[in-house]
Amino acid sequence: MKALRRFSKNKILYAMLLPGFIYFAVFKYAPMWGVLMAFQDYKPHLGFWRSPWVGLKHFYRFFGEPEFWQLFINTVVLGVYNILFFFPLPILFALLLNEVRKAALKRLVQTLLYVPHFVSWVVVVGIYYVLFTTEGGLIHVLIQKLGGQEIQFLMEPGWFRGLVTSQVIWKETGWGTIIFLAALSGVDPALYEASRMDGANRLRQAWHITLPAIRSTIVILLILRLGHFLDSHFSQIFLMLNALNREVGEVYDTYVYTVGLQRGQFSYTTAVNLFKNGVGLILVAAANYLAKKFGEEGVY
Repeated sequence: MKALRRFSKNKILYAMLLPGFIYFAVFKYAPMWGVLMAFQDYKPHLGFWRSPWVGLKHFYRFFGEPEFWQLFINTVVLGVYNILFFFPLPILFALLLNEVRKAALKRLVQTLLYVPHFVSWVVVVGIYYVLFTTEGGLIHVLIQKLGGQEIQFLMEPGWFRGLVTSQVIWKETGWGTIIFLAALSGVDPALYEASRMDGANRLRQAWHITLPAIRSTIVILLILRLGHFLDSHFSQIFLMLNALNREVGEVYDTYVYTVGLQRGQFSYTTAVNLFKNGVGLILVAAANYLAKKFGEEGVY
């Protein structure tokens, strides 16, 4: 009865939760039944319950495949690149924007930084092709005019990871500043006043006041980022791949698409994807444990 009274009293708030609940139930929890395929020799005409169970057969196959280490290394390297080069940039941009005192200028810069987030990966990759192609690409033309030699940016494996990471940086850095700017809005202005009276410049204020104030936010977002450590933007990677850079560009997501959807090996690629998500879960749990060991709150 007490629960019913509470529900009746806050029914508007519960109604506001309903769309989110439906979204997660339909698109996040319901598809988890598909994990069963990783332990079956799934046949579409038999369905989940009548397909034969094979245990860990598909996992053993995946770990024994020649492509296993290539996929693992390619995906891990891109994940490390994102952590090292992309993750700190939203923090840096948020700190810089926080120092802008003119509201109109600040809003303009924020808008310009947010816009790339809404550009699809197809358009982003298309822009890179226009810039870096050897057939009249702007960067290629500039290199030739400066007397340089032709560089196959889109074909040479050595350029693939740098180009992919730069695309992520351009597209998502501005959007990533939103949470950090929200965290910075909660910093007590009196702390800055007191530091200025003690002779602290802007750099020292950022180091001793701003960063410690948003440290917990940084730690939580880093933990959540590790959960997606092995995730790649499928559309981006798939569009950037070609026969010459596939050895460094093939990742779990493109492998699952090629083998699972194009070749119809649903159970096998479900096992591959489950392995990838399992690694993400372990990384989140380990990072959360270490964060609590060092006195941070963690995510749970």
